[in-house]
Amino acid sequence: MVLSAILALRLWAFGLYSVTVKTVAAEWQVVDKKGRYVYEWPRPMVTVDAVVFTRSAGEWKLLLVKRKNEPFAGKWAIPGGFIGIDEELEDAVVRELAEETALTGVKLEQMHTFGTCGRDPRGRQVTVAFMGIVERGDKEVRGGDDAADARWFDIDGLPENIAFDHKQVAAMALERLQAAAHER
Repeated sequence: MVLSAILALRLWAFGLYSVTVKTVAAEWQVVDKKGRYVYEWPRPMVTVDAVVFTRSAGEWKLLLVKRKNEPFAGKWAIPGGFIGIDEELEDAVVRELAEETALTGVKLEQMHTFGTCGRDPRGRQVTVAFMGIVERGDKEVRGGDDAADARWFDIDGLPENIAFDHKQVAAMALERLQAAAHER
């Protein structure tokens, strides 16, 4: 049987809306009315996190936000969130940091990608962590968007039950911060 390059079908699957089925390189792809691809297999969610440090009275501090929503409502976490479908990672992390903490102008560099299965109870999620240091200027922060609060914590006095796997994310960033300080 020969398949045409594009085969249009009306399907009442996927929530009872019409879709177009395309064959591309002998694989089937389903496209909904709005031109979005619909896949039969689950896809991971992608987020960004902003691990931001500052120094005050000779001590390093880490910026955390108190989550307003589930999962982990009321727990402290590293500022971050989901990327937009047409948003670059670098733009997403700057946006999330500003929305959740009101902190802007921080130079952020990609640090590491975290993707351990089960790190987010909402489903398969991969986060790209960025790291930055606020050296001078305005270090005042406040919670916004889905963050109930934002606060600087001494690195030796972080909250016990940090949300997600953010304790490991913070530990890796702290190792890099300390290694960079020793190189100077």
